[in-house]
Amino acid sequence: MTASKPRRSPKPQERQRDPERTRRLILEAAGAEFAAKGYAGARIAAIAARAGVNQQLISYYFDGKEGLYRAMSDEWGQRQSELMAPDLPLSEQVRRMALEALANRDGVRLLAWSGLEYESPETDPDHAPRAQRLAGTVEQIKALKAEGRLPDWADPECLTVLLMAAAMAPVTLPHVVAGLTGAEGDSPDFVRRYADQLARLIEHLGP
Repeated sequence: MTASKPRRSPKPQERQRDPERTRRLILEAAGAEFAAKGYAGARIAAIAARAGVNQQLISYYFDGKEGLYRAMSDEWGQRQSELMAPDLPLSEQVRRMALEALANRDGVRLLAWSGLEYESPETDPDHAPRAQRLAGTVEQIKALKAEGRLPDWADPECLTVLLMAAAMAPVTLPHVVAGLTGAEGDSPDFVRRYADQLARLIEHLGP
């Protein structure tokens, strides 16, 4: 990611009377743009056009493209924390994550794009917060092993990666879904069916 440009204030007539609404419009537009094209392909001009705001407002509120992406990552991170709350059974965490294909498809696509474009921790704005969030799932799996509810061979880190990848499949593998089932990956009937099957599979393992 390139360094952000100096923050510029919009002209007085361009400022919105409702800054929170403006920020929300920009974030929603950015979510759609980043989800469609990733960080590298997204353009500030396109985000401004989607949001119906002057391009200068993005610099004013978010300090440019990188700041906007960080804000999007923070929002998705908060959502992940809710979905994967450690007090929820592991099967329910994964069910909720899979159902995000219906509730927040752009967020799942954003996470997928961040993986496709990943080069190093230094270029990944969500690297440390994501690792911290997922550490809770790893510890939960370790506890299940200690209680004898998972087999000794289960690797907590690998299992966490596997469960995340599986939960994201309706978004990341829509072509496979269509080829196997004839349904679209974002079909509500399929996503609910898939989330239920995934949760049952985890329950079958022992949690």
